[in-house]
Amino acid sequence: MTDRVLIAGMGPAGLVAGLILARAGIPVALFEAETDLPTDLRASTFHPPTLDMLADLGLADLLVEQGLKAPTYQWRDRATGDAATFDLTCLKGQTGYPFRLQCEQWKLTRAARAALEAEPLATLEFGWAAQDVTQDDTGVTLTLTRDGETRMETGTYLIGADGASSAVRRALGIAFEGFTYAEQWVVASTPVDFAAKLPGLAPVTYTADAEEWFVLLQTRDLWRVLIPVEDDADKDLILSDDWIEAKLQGIAPHETPYPIAHRTIYRVHQRVADRYRVGRAAIAGDAAHINNPLGGMGMNGGIHDAVNLAAKLKAILLDKADADRLLDHYSDQRRAIAEEYVLNHTHQNKQVIEEKDPAKRAAHLERMKKVAATPPDLLAYVRKGAMMDAVDKSMAVMP
Repeated sequence: MTDRVLIAGMGPAGLVAGLILARAGIPVALFEAETDLPTDLRASTFHPPTLDMLADLGLADLLVEQGLKAPTYQWRDRATGDAATFDLTCLKGQTGYPFRLQCEQWKLTRAARAALEAEPLATLEFGWAAQDVTQDDTGVTLTLTRDGETRMETGTYLIGADGASSAVRRALGIAFEGFTYAEQWVVASTPVDFAAKLPGLAPVTYTADAEEWFVLLQTRDLWRVLIPVEDDADKDLILSDDWIEAKLQGIAPHETPYPIAHRTIYRVHQRVADRYRVGRAAIAGDAAHINNPLGGMGMNGGIHDAVNLAAKLKAILLDKADADRLLDHYSDQRRAIAEEYVLNHTHQNKQVIEEKDPAKRAAHLERMKKVAATPPDLLAYVRKGAMMDAVDKSMAVMP
């Protein structure tokens, strides 16, 4: 059998892994259940080490051109307006991108798809959904379906990057452990400039409140607003113009109705797979871990998975490195990071932002202001929030 890597899913993880492998001279075949790449509201924050990785693929500067550089982010208190602001320029010399880049996820997937389509060793097929996985000592077979038609594709290895409801993960018998938050989360986008209405507002702001916390994120053309709602909230009501208008006016009064560019409501989970590898198949991205978006770590962590796994598959297929040793190492490395950094950090962010005790909120904000004003503490805090410590800990190719 000619070496070939199959990839289920064309989100950020699948496309980045495919591009790395194809450029290394390894044939790849990518399959996506949707008929085209989605352009709906998904992740929008790229952290510095992720941009460094994408720079190696010629993608980072394309995203910077289409996004918004956010050199600061902050924690604010809704009741007082007081804020602690963290300046990422302290990372100069440690990364080529000392800022958060606010840029919609679909801009990355479109750029990565175009790059892959230019690679002669890559094939991309849409409308084919992964259904089952079988394997033996020589290869792995992926069963795909489309409109009642079934086909099977065989490769040397398989990457399951087919999202949170991953068919590959289920076929491999991998448990997806964790929990679902009680509330639902609403995201609305508007071109109205919140920075002109809220003095000192950073491009990324987490606003704590006992009753209704919210998050504001600026992209190049829009501001995204994230607000929690009750678990049993009526979806039609919550997504109505009147409801969203009332919430936005409550954040910052505006003389005319807010124009709404996008709106969505979704449930939020904190889950991590109990292993990332079974035989010749490995999972990455949302197929392996999902988390709340407070911190912007989900998509970034998936890209880090992809870079790590692709490097190991290159060593296995090109250098004849020990496959079991490297794939087990991938599983151990990336699962530990998902638990220690991604899930824990994002859950702690949620606990802080929804704190009901005003004294505890004030004390936390004072601690954060002190951290922001103390260079060594600022650097340590920003490195952790930017996932640089996680990358340093988990990206070694060899065990």
